[in-house]
Amino acid sequence: MLISTAYAQAAGGAGATGDLLQTFLPLILIFAVFYFLIIRPQSKKMKQQRAMIDAIRRGDKVITAGGIIGTVAKVKEGGEVQIDIAENVRITVIQSTIANVLSRTEPADKASNDSKKEDKKTSE
Repeated sequence: MLISTAYAQAAGGAGATGDLLQTFLPLILIFAVFYFLIIRPQSKKMKQQRAMIDAIRRGDKVITAGGIIGTVAKVKEGGEVQIDIAENVRITVIQSTIANVLSRTEPADKASNDSKKEDKKTSE
C-alpha cells in the first residue's frame, strides 16, 4: 500500500511543560543572539551619532550626507547649521544631515584666557 499507518500519540500529562520549554528555547536563543549582535550595537551607534551631532560647534570641519565638506560657520536654533564650503559660499543644512565630523575645534578654556589676561597685565 502507498499510505502509511498513522499512530496516535500518548496523552501528555506531566511532560507537556518540558515539551513547551523545548519548543520555545530555540526562539528565545535566536532573539538573544539578534539582540546582542544586531539591535544593541545599532542602538549604541545611533546614540554616538546623536551625541556627535549635538556637540557640533563653530569651526568644526564636517561632511554632510550629500558628501559636501565644509566648516561650520554658525549653529542656529531649530536644528540648522550654516556651513562654509568655499570663499563667500555659505549653505544652510539641517543638523541631522551631517554624516561625520572630520576635525573638531577645541573650546577656549576660561582659565587659559584669564591667565593670558594676567600675563598681559604683568608685562605692562
